[in-house]
Amino acid sequence: MPEPQLPQSLVRVLASLTEWFKDQHVSYAIIGGAAIGFLAQPRATQDIDAVTWLDLAEAAGFVQSGARFGFFPRISEPIEFAFKSRVILLQHNQTKIDVDISLGALPFEQEMIERAIEFTTPELTVQIATPEDLIITKAVAHRKRDLLDIDNLVSVYPNLDLARIRHWVGQFAALLESPELISDLENLLENRQ
Repeated sequence: MPEPQLPQSLVRVLASLTEWFKDQHVSYAIIGGAAIGFLAQPRATQDIDAVTWLDLAEAAGFVQSGARFGFFPRISEPIEFAFKSRVILLQHNQTKIDVDISLGALPFEQEMIERAIEFTTPELTVQIATPEDLIITKAVAHRKRDLLDIDNLVSVYPNLDLARIRHWVGQFAALLESPELISDLENLLENRQ
């Protein structure tokens, strides 16, 4: 696997974040641009995204505990927002880097956390979503940069579990009534075969 290529400020925030998760016994997987920096050719990213397996009832205490690790809400009603969106919006006080923590609830999210790959660098040990699971999240998010990230991952990992990717993207496409999720994914996969 390639060496992670992330700015030092992001590495510092990831180290604090993983320390916090460990302290609170919260299982997680890093996703988004920071995960791409670990698994493939890096791209510019200004924030960190994580999926956790944390009950909504524990969200308030969890957010309070983040202050010891430098994480503070970046909106006035973070718990109310979390109950509506299942996302906790935070900022790392020292670096001003935004951190979005999704509160997983779906079987796919639970699997993604369980399957996460542990990366150890001199600065930190961190759980990163697998290339397949990142592709699935990127296919569902379906923005231009997400499709570029999929292309990046597919070029770096020629032996992907395509059955897993197709299964979950198909499930989300049906649920969201968005068949383009499948067709756009297939176009990216065909370009690499």
